[in-house]
Amino acid sequence: MTKAIFMDYTGTMVMEDEPYTRELLSYFVSHSDLKDKGEVLKVVWTMIKKLESESFDDAFIKNDDKVDIILEHCAKNYGLNGDLVHMHDIWRKIWVEAPLFDDVKPFFERSTLPIYIISNDDLGYLKESMALKGLNPAGIISAEMVSACKPHRRIFEKALEISGVKPDEVVLIGDSITSDVEAAKAVGIRPIYLSRSKDIELEGVKVIRSLDNIDFKTI
Repeated sequence: MTKAIFMDYTGTMVMEDEPYTRELLSYFVSHSDLKDKGEVLKVVWTMIKKLESESFDDAFIKNDDKVDIILEHCAKNYGLNGDLVHMHDIWRKIWVEAPLFDDVKPFFERSTLPIYIISNDDLGYLKESMALKGLNPAGIISAEMVSACKPHRRIFEKALEISGVKPDEVVLIGDSITSDVEAAKAVGIRPIYLSRSKDIELEGVKVIRSLDNIDFKTI
């Protein structure tokens, strides 16, 4: 019997292609040797994943520090010569003000199960975002709480501890095969893969195109 829902934040609840992200990418392009937004995304995303994989236990660093490292790396290697403080401020706005997908708030409103958010974002920004958006999750589990980022199992085990449910009593909804689907399966949690942009099939995994497709009676 399903007793709770774990939900990813970025890409599942909030949009990645949104105004502040576009503003940040445009600023990168106009103030660095990276003259294509796709190239900027590749460089930044590669750095983010690298830092997340290295951020563990005593070496754990919060997202604000990751941003400073990325910006300094781009200044040194890609000619970034803009106002780094301004860029960092835009990044903070992304974490807090990125808009919800249209199906998220109705999903929370009709849910008959407690919803817990699991994210690599810092806890303070997640709480600020939820307050701004008028959402009240049953709990928020962030990477900083366990000094480890998804897909490490520690963050999912913390979510189980906080929610008080067993792995077979919860589902995880997320948009990443690696950080959500495979990571959840590794700790015995049933994943639901949210693929908003296209129809795909994953062996042994329920795939949905919208949160509207969730039936709480059969989840």
